[in-house]
Amino acid sequence: MKQTWKPTHTRKKEVLTALGIFQRATAEHLWRMLRPGDRHDRCTRDTLNALKGEGKVRVETRLESGHQLWVLTERGHKEAKQLLPKSVRMSVLRKLQYDDDGEPVDGDGYDEHAAAVTSTAAVLTGAGYGTPLSWQTEIAHRLPYGYTQYADLTMRAPDAGVPAMLLEVDRVNEPVDDLTAKLRRYNDWFELLAPKADRDKEKAARRQGAAVHDFRLWSRIYPATGREGYVPVAFVFTGKTAAQRESRMRRLEQSARRYFAGTRYPWAGFTAVDYHQAVPVVVTELERITADPASAAGRVWRRLGREEWQTLSEALDNPEGERLYQVEEEQSRRRQAERKAAERESQRPVCTRCGTKFTDERWLWVQHHPTLPHRELCDPCLDEHYEQARAEKAARIQAEEAVAREAAEAEAKKGRGLFGRRR
Repeated sequence: MKQTWKPTHTRKKEVLTALGIFQRATAEHLWRMLRPGDRHDRCTRDTLNALKGEGKVRVETRLESGHQLWVLTERGHKEAKQLLPKSVRMSVLRKLQYDDDGEPVDGDGYDEHAAAVTSTAAVLTGAGYGTPLSWQTEIAHRLPYGYTQYADLTMRAPDAGVPAMLLEVDRVNEPVDDLTAKLRRYNDWFELLAPKADRDKEKAARRQGAAVHDFRLWSRIYPATGREGYVPVAFVFTGKTAAQRESRMRRLEQSARRYFAGTRYPWAGFTAVDYHQAVPVVVTELERITADPASAAGRVWRRLGREEWQTLSEALDNPEGERLYQVEEEQSRRRQAERKAAERESQRPVCTRCGTKFTDERWLWVQHHPTLPHRELCDPCLDEHYEQARAEKAARIQAEEAVAREAAEAEAKKGRGLFGRRR
């Protein structure tokens, strides 16, 4: 018996908001984006058909793959606009076109790049990177020299550890130089000062790493990344062969190194990299994502400058960045303290009597009392010296007293003898 699905109001709203953002999508796109836990897209197709019956969506065309491409009707567009937050950009309504006989015609203008963009958003959302509301398409980044860099996708998924990310989808049909130019323009845009920002303070803040971003325009538009550097940029490659995609990623890595590589800290003995003024760039393949059991949550991302495939969180992390710098800075401070301690120890005075090194207290005392007698002795030897001096003094006094007594007794005897003779 064929299982039937009854579309719920919640599922209808999900479909309307997704089409409001992405404008056009197949049932498979919407299934992967909205209901990745379902075994197939039947529930999504039933929801689309129910919305079609309500006059809120329609099939614009059928793709070469056989999938139907769904869009909002004017009624559905108005409802989706009410459902979407004001902060989310609403896509333009795809109006129904008619031929000369007044018959509706299939829409056009939906190419494989647009399909790849929607597929990318779908698989990432299905893997737990936000919701359809986390995405926006074709966001403009205007530059002062008259160029506007549009991002294919912008994602905000703070719960997944990616507060913001810009995505470019490439079907291996653009020159690598064009991809490098995109990174250059993103880098230029990240370096723009915010309105009324103090340029001198911004220059001074460069030494404080992330503090410089507070003066930049991008920090007014995108949330803090939680990591060093600018908002990460991801290139999602699809199409052609695996070897061609790999070659493309390698060539991009070579040509765009200046924008993502960061700089070594200048101090001797440091291996950490300063990423604060760099664009974190990750690459992946749509084919690699869909083939991995964990989808976009798997080890399907590679950070340019690294060899291993990692999860997105691992790829965006900077273990050789500020954390390593703090470790190496602490190690440097400890080594410096040890050197100073060794140098100081080599200068510590030695008692001339017993050969023992002075204690800190004795050393400090003789340093503060340059005219102090017996500065060459340690405390025990000094105590012994004074004890010996006291004993010698006491013995001397005792000897002097004995001599005095003997003299007095002799004088007394002499007096008694003389008196006796006079009698």
